[in-house]
Amino acid sequence: MNNRKKVPMRKCVATGEMRPKKELVRIVRSKEGEVSVDLTGKKSGRGAYLSKEKEALMLAKKKNILANHLEVSIDDSIYDELLELIEKEKRQSK
Repeated sequence: MNNRKKVPMRKCVATGEMRPKKELVRIVRSKEGEVSVDLTGKKSGRGAYLSKEKEALMLAKKKNILANHLEVSIDDSIYDELLELIEKEKRQSK
């Protein structure tokens, strides 16, 4: 019998590549239209997954991918928060 757990995969909205859920960060839009970074992956609302890479974040910002996917305008503070998160994770992995 195979006891290995199936790894949940999600697609990055910027790069379009499938990755394990843990390698991505979730951005969620609540019913009230508030956009926030969901570190737990459990907040309710419309979600979009983004790779934890600076290039993916810049691409999403440049092409307005998150705003289109979540159907709401994205404040620059969200991008700043994501960039900070990516930089922090990069420092921890070294």
